[in-house]
Amino acid sequence: QVQLVESGGGLVQAGGSLRLSCAASGRTISSYTMGWFRQAPGKEREFVASITWNSGSYADSVKGRFTISRDNAKNTVFLQMNSLKPDDTAVYFCAVRIATRGPYDYWGQGTQVSVSS
Repeated sequence: QVQLVESGGGLVQAGGSLRLSCAASGRTISSYTMGWFRQAPGKEREFVASITWNSGSYADSVKGRFTISRDNAKNTVFLQMNSLKPDDTAVYFCAVRIATRGPYDYWGQGTQVSVSS
């Protein structure tokens, strides 16, 4: 069992930055793929970024603006979000995938990010 707790969300003006954190407990996550997803009102949840032990992947909509990273010593994953746009407004969730592929196994409760124009 893995517990994930997101933090760092808030209200920011367009062009601003936020840094989200996802703290894991219950199991060491250093060897697992971690992901960030988001869900805007009235829309389906969508992939934002993921990180394996050594590389990150990004949705086209955030590439060049967002950076995913991890601190294995703190069992924490981060999402640095720069040049934020109103379209980035959503609840952001982190998740962990135990297997090498397939669905994510555990999810956090989410943190709200709101970007004003």
